[in-house]
Amino acid sequence: MLPGQGPAAVVPRRWRDTWEHRLPRAQTPAPAGGLLDHGAASLLTVRFPPPAHRPVRMRFPFVARVLATLALAWAAAAACVALHTPLPWMIGPLLATSLVSIAGGPTESWGPLRNAGQWTIGAALGLYFTPEVVALIGGLWWAIVLGIVWALLLGWLFGAWLYRVHAPRMHGVPAPMLRATSYFAGAIGAASEMTLLSERENARTDLVAASHSLRLLIVTVTIPFALQWSGLHGLDILPPTLRVVSWPGLALLALMTGVGAVVMDRLGRANPWFMGAMLVSMGLTMAGLGLSAVPQGLVNAAQLVIGVSLGVRFRREFLHTAPRWLASVAVGTLGLMGVCALFAGALAWATGLPWVTLLLGTSPGGITEMAITAKVLQLGVPVVTAFQVCRLIAVLMLVDPLYRRIYPGDEHQALKV
Repeated sequence: MLPGQGPAAVVPRRWRDTWEHRLPRAQTPAPAGGLLDHGAASLLTVRFPPPAHRPVRMRFPFVARVLATLALAWAAAAACVALHTPLPWMIGPLLATSLVSIAGGPTESWGPLRNAGQWTIGAALGLYFTPEVVALIGGLWWAIVLGIVWALLLGWLFGAWLYRVHAPRMHGVPAPMLRATSYFAGAIGAASEMTLLSERENARTDLVAASHSLRLLIVTVTIPFALQWSGLHGLDILPPTLRVVSWPGLALLALMTGVGAVVMDRLGRANPWFMGAMLVSMGLTMAGLGLSAVPQGLVNAAQLVIGVSLGVRFRREFLHTAPRWLASVAVGTLGLMGVCALFAGALAWATGLPWVTLLLGTSPGGITEMAITAKVLQLGVPVVTAFQVCRLIAVLMLVDPLYRRIYPGDEHQALKV
């Protein structure tokens, strides 16, 4: 067990996604004037089953908090629809719940609802992968590989920049710990997986989780607004037959994609409810089995619960988690989006695909959020999804071995701290 970690952080597999709890994490004391803000709780979310003796947080029972949060999210989504904002069913709930959460409101996200939302979105996106689209994407393998290399390089450079900026100020954090924290905070990958990997390397998981949460918020909000105001559109391919909802076919599609999601979850894969459902739906579409489209109302509901699950991450203590660190992450995220836009332009010139499609495919956002953006704004869903999925898999496989190769001495030094 690493320093500063309690036994409660070890969670049995069968308890996953049943209860959410944020653990306080002891940190290394900071010197006078330091920037560590160690009074803040860790943003690493660990899920536990809800035993009867567990005290209810604040004054509201769990179910009441969930229902109140969903009502708030629906009102925010309806307001965004009336205002014609981009992605109203995701951005509205995301902004509303994050603001109320930071203000100390009793917001709550229920894990099974979030899983159902990812399941729905995954099943809907898989319907885009017709044989013709798969052939098109197959010819782009070299561009996808370049996108993976770009993501790994950009994440390393971002992490190195964070270390260079904060090393002179954060004297209370040993150099190996700060280097690991900066590296995994800068990596362009799934937030939960990057936090768990950073924990193995004795990094400050609160800063890693906070960095990814803030970056995801900035990218998810900024890019859709920028694309809507610019009037840019990409390429979407969806056969007309898959626009028709067949209730028997939809039931069969739900059953088969649900089985795929459960299997991926049991195997411990990243984003299992999204990836498992999408892979099954993709396989059916590639085989020419168009069972049914996914109703738009169901897609909207899925975006709402996903927006809620992102918004509740931002608790009041989030603002006290090293504010200068979060400020540098925000500035760095804007820089990442800028250089990714240039990289997407180079790929667009080389491939002949729309720039805006490749922008979403290479942006430093989450796979679910960028795929939803592509779907709602009709910006080339299959290409965006292919780039994001391949990048996610490669980053999860390579980011930790690369860290140990780049900083071979840090692992042993960190364990002595």
